[in-house]
Amino acid sequence: MPADLISRLALVDTCALSDALDRLRLPPAVTGIRALTTVGRIAGRVLTVKLGVADPQVKSVRHLCTAAIERARAGDIILVEQSTGVDAAGWGGVLSNGASVRGVSGVIVEGPARDIDEATELGFPVYARSATSRTARGRVQEVATGEPVVVGGTVVAEGDYAVADSSGVVFLPAAEAMRILEAAEEIAARENAMTKSIRAGTAVGTVMGASYENMLKAKQ
Repeated sequence: MPADLISRLALVDTCALSDALDRLRLPPAVTGIRALTTVGRIAGRVLTVKLGVADPQVKSVRHLCTAAIERARAGDIILVEQSTGVDAAGWGGVLSNGASVRGVSGVIVEGPARDIDEATELGFPVYARSATSRTARGRVQEVATGEPVVVGGTVVAEGDYAVADSSGVVFLPAAEAMRILEAAEEIAARENAMTKSIRAGTAVGTVMGASYENMLKAKQ
């Protein structure tokens, strides 16, 4: 089921998924995280990493995010929480190369990322709050991997699903993923039908009337 779920998620944009979350009264889509490298859509299972302010008394034996990359399966998405307030990258170029070799679909960073040109040339999808040239060294360090993280106020657990495109980022709790997907597919189909009607000559005001405004009500 996960492979089928992911292949279907990859066909649905984040706007339809966001509408589905609204319809189902689930936590809304995350805003403010944008594509910094490639244009397109990524969808996959989430691996989580949480970063904290570097403690000079604690010597880190691993570079941040490397454990997640080494645990990743092809098609996974790495999700990094770098919400320390320190201007330092939660992801960089060497990590992009390592993740690309592993077959990771992309990375989503709640915070800054760096080496954006390098990731662009590599064709590796990086979604982040912002870009910075500042290294994590001496500024932030990994404090947990595989634990729940908070992104845009939404708690995301490892094993949940994510979809990201140029409009935003949507997280789907694993237990609700199929229900969200089915609602999004139905919403997308209705919008596609509306678009075809407009292109066939129906006035846009007619198409985007009560039917459009009531789209997010659950089907009876």
